[in-house]
Amino acid sequence: MDFRFLLSLLCCSALFMKPCKGQALKPGLTGMGPSKWITIKHTQSPGKYYRSENGPKKRYTQEDLHVRAWIPVIHKPNVAIVLGPSYRTEQLELKHTGDNPMTGMSDWNLRTVGLDMKSFFKLDPVSYLVVASNISKSGNLTETPLKSIPFNFAFTSVLMMKKSERQEIGLGFMVSKNERFTVLPVFVFNHNNLSGKSGIEIALPKKVAWRQNLSPSDILYFKSEAVTKSYFTYGTDNVPGRFRLIDVDTGITYNRVINRFVGVEVFGGYRANLSNRLPAGLVPVRTSGLAATIELYIQPPFSSKKK
Repeated sequence: MDFRFLLSLLCCSALFMKPCKGQALKPGLTGMGPSKWITIKHTQSPGKYYRSENGPKKRYTQEDLHVRAWIPVIHKPNVAIVLGPSYRTEQLELKHTGDNPMTGMSDWNLRTVGLDMKSFFKLDPVSYLVVASNISKSGNLTETPLKSIPFNFAFTSVLMMKKSERQEIGLGFMVSKNERFTVLPVFVFNHNNLSGKSGIEIALPKKVAWRQNLSPSDILYFKSEAVTKSYFTYGTDNVPGRFRLIDVDTGITYNRVINRFVGVEVFGGYRANLSNRLPAGLVPVRTSGLAATIELYIQPPFSSKKK
């Protein structure tokens, strides 16, 4: 069982698709990115401007460090389940000189602790079901202990049909609960060209990407990918609130497999902010700008990469 397809489907849930005839095929397409067992990802997004009510605007750099590991629970040809504990630390670093106009903002201790579950179920020779779930706590630990922060959760899955070695398609929906209960439709489509050296990878509403395989160890992506984060905290008037971001990163990603165990992925592009909710007393001024990410990963010893 190849786990890389499980990792690419963060937002999917099952609907109905008409089965088709064909030989037994594994999920994922030739040339898609390698499996990632343990990942360490660092992101920087400079040029953010915020201010307090009736205060001057100040420039900040938003940066975070995200660590995740996948633990196999069941690993069989027709069914697989993995668990992925994760930890994220994030901060807004004041770049302007002078006093911070927003009391405590640069001292926010933003943390996320979560657990993902992803599973694969083979239904027949050409169709399979992918189900995923997530529970997490995210907040400003400077003001609120982790045990007092409410849980967030999401349940996702997708019913996929692999019509050939070059194409697979799926439909589904995503259910999540953060501040409110949300249900979204999902569409998944992966397609390789005739040579297998390039392809399209779509997992809406999460990602749209065009892939170019430069070599068996080098992949170039042109992609747009949604990034959503939400933290429980307090405003300047000590009223409970949320620091919530919905961004879309658009740019170029380069993935390099260094050896059979270790790889690196680098992204550079533009982070467009779609929604920026701040606690009471804080005002967003400029929330979009450049973004860069570097990720070091270890490939799992229990799965293989497609060439």
